[in-house]
Amino acid sequence: MHFIDEAEICVQSGKGGDGCVSFRREKYVPKGGPDGGDGGDGGSVLIYVDPQLSTLVELSGKHHWIAGNGRPGEGNNRTGKGGDDEIVSVPPGTLVFDRDNRILLKDLVEPDGQLCVVRGGRGGRGNARFATPTHRTPRESEPGQPGQTRWLRLELKLIADVGVVGLPNAGKSTLLSRLSRARPKIADYPFTTLAPNLGIVSLSGYRQFVMADVPGLIEGAHEGVGLGDKFLRHIERTRVILHLVDLFPTSGQPTPIEAYRTIRAELEKYSPVLAAKPELVVANKLDLCDSAEPVELAALAEELGLDVPAISGVAGTGLDKLTERLWRMIEADRRR
Repeated sequence: MHFIDEAEICVQSGKGGDGCVSFRREKYVPKGGPDGGDGGDGGSVLIYVDPQLSTLVELSGKHHWIAGNGRPGEGNNRTGKGGDDEIVSVPPGTLVFDRDNRILLKDLVEPDGQLCVVRGGRGGRGNARFATPTHRTPRESEPGQPGQTRWLRLELKLIADVGVVGLPNAGKSTLLSRLSRARPKIADYPFTTLAPNLGIVSLSGYRQFVMADVPGLIEGAHEGVGLGDKFLRHIERTRVILHLVDLFPTSGQPTPIEAYRTIRAELEKYSPVLAAKPELVVANKLDLCDSAEPVELAALAEELGLDVPAISGVAGTGLDKLTERLWRMIEADRRR
């Protein structure tokens, strides 16, 4: 399934049904009173948050969402049938914008929530509504109100507890595949991951958190270089940033400290709020060294002035301690 995180759709509510002009026709009552019913209300278009969805792919092939029109009223004071509502299902974390006015209508975060984006037109009143003691045979009725049309822009921001960032080939996808059941594409060339991946990490004691692997960033990403900032917004909702650094880069690649500073600069240029989130710097690919405490790790920790845990996503070294530490950081953020 393709990952779609942006979509534009046109929504149109239904027209209200016209009111009816009718008079009773009863035996021995040659001129009965008015009995024209009201028209039915037009259907509305609702945005529904479906927790089973994770992308906007359902909207990629359908750009017009149209609700049903209300039926006209009938004699014998019968109200016309209301138009059917049109339901647009989106994943949690979807922002709904009025495209033309560039207004954020709502940030749909809660599962099973909904938003009415265009309301159906009201049905017109039938002539029975216009009867008065002095006007007993009204022949007027109201037409149904027209529906509304609106263009929306939908933008998805994934909801995850931990967002994994780092240069291409830092081992983000491998780490996610080891910690969860997610199966992202893994290969030994840059930009293997072309879309964010979500995985649920399970710990003892029925504890769980959601981790998002964001496609590799490079210098200039906030200006559109490489894969650009297209996916940076997917870690804006995360509680913790896991900054993965390749401890043993190949020849010609940035050193661990250079790699760290490159990504930090991109995060700060993109969003100071994002850059201020709790961060855990983790050195990866410990399996490429025989020592449990390589000099490269000590140099990185000293340069950053941080306690930098070392892991191997391939061999699984240090992952239990890593997930427990992430859990403590998530819990601390929840309590704030």
